[in-house]
Amino acid sequence: MQSMTQVIGSAALEPVAGRPRVGKVHTDVVIRNHEDESMVRRGLMPDEDVREIRLEGVLVDSGADTLCLPEDLIAQLGLPVQERIVVVTAAGDSETLLYQDATIRLLGRETQSHCVALPPGAAPLLGVIPLEAMGLELDLKNQVLRLLPRTGRDSHFRA
Repeated sequence: MQSMTQVIGSAALEPVAGRPRVGKVHTDVVIRNHEDESMVRRGLMPDEDVREIRLEGVLVDSGADTLCLPEDLIAQLGLPVQERIVVVTAAGDSETLLYQDATIRLLGRETQSHCVALPPGAAPLLGVIPLEAMGLELDLKNQVLRLLPRTGRDSHFRA
């Protein structure tokens, strides 16, 4: 049986001091305010008024759980704060805010996600939980995103 997995994404090999070359996958992403989208569905707002940002070359980070955006981009989206959290990073523990109601769109798929606040100007990151929800698999060996099938025995949906 032929696999229906589609390979998507771009990779850049970058040397890391003292370690072998490491693959990185980047992708273009649209992030929208899910509360605004709900207002559109209820006829209370036109779709062109939904707050959204389009980001090119976002790093897909296997070490991040969810979407991570700098505070200035979160402010543009108008996402509501859910709670204050402590995140574990390579630089140590850090206190930040967790936002809710972000819609992530890429490669013809979408999901709703939390969003961890990063310092203004920091590079956005896309973590593994939204990828899994959209049926996207990070293949670090081949440095690509794999678009998994939505139907059939190989579907990424499981009950």
